[in-house]
Amino acid sequence: MKIKLLVAAAATVVASSAMAQSAFEGAYGQLGVGYENNSISSRTFTFTSFTTPSDNGSASASTSSGGGLSSNVGLGYNMSVAPQWLVGIGADYSFTNVTTSTVGLYNGASAGANVNYKVANRYNIFLTPGYEIDKDKLVYVKGGFSSQSLTWQGQNTIASFGNKSTNVNGYVAGLGYKQLLDKNLYVFGEGNYYSYSSTTLSGNTGDGTLSQKQTPSAYQFLVGLGYKF
Repeated sequence: MKIKLLVAAAATVVASSAMAQSAFEGAYGQLGVGYENNSISSRTFTFTSFTTPSDNGSASASTSSGGGLSSNVGLGYNMSVAPQWLVGIGADYSFTNVTTSTVGLYNGASAGANVNYKVANRYNIFLTPGYEIDKDKLVYVKGGFSSQSLTWQGQNTIASFGNKSTNVNGYVAGLGYKQLLDKNLYVFGEGNYYSYSSTTLSGNTGDGTLSQKQTPSAYQFLVGLGYKF
């Protein structure tokens, strides 16, 4: 009798543990597509002429922005920490290649310049605390580190000062939803905001040096398909 009771108790514990395990717990991979808009703001520039000191000066400039198609591939792992609550860790890469609008930089007596920017190669490392609405629906927030490539593309009215590239680092903050289609396959929707630290890029215009400080940011909306392993 005692052995039967122990077996029954063990079976009850195992069954309870199985029931408590989230359907979203474990490793996953996903692919999303959508739209994003990038802004290059807080732009200030300084021009130093090689030949005409009267052209030297500093000024602010208008925001350069642009949107386009965005896609994203990600991997991660979710772990249950309490009934209906999970914490995930993940990484993703955006196949972003967006060119912003062309805007003026400088209009002096003998110099003028126009530039736009290309944003590419964005990757993120993040945490995703989540809450199960029910057994096949999950909402989550996303926060972590983000990095991307920023290229200043110059079209000078007198002489091209070329393209200058750098990597900028910042953070991603987002909100998402996942819906299981079966025990492994799910669809998701996600909205993300990206903010990066200010960076300075410089180039020669032929008659002087043009330096610009700018602050990149972006927002992104994705829908996609994922697989829970």
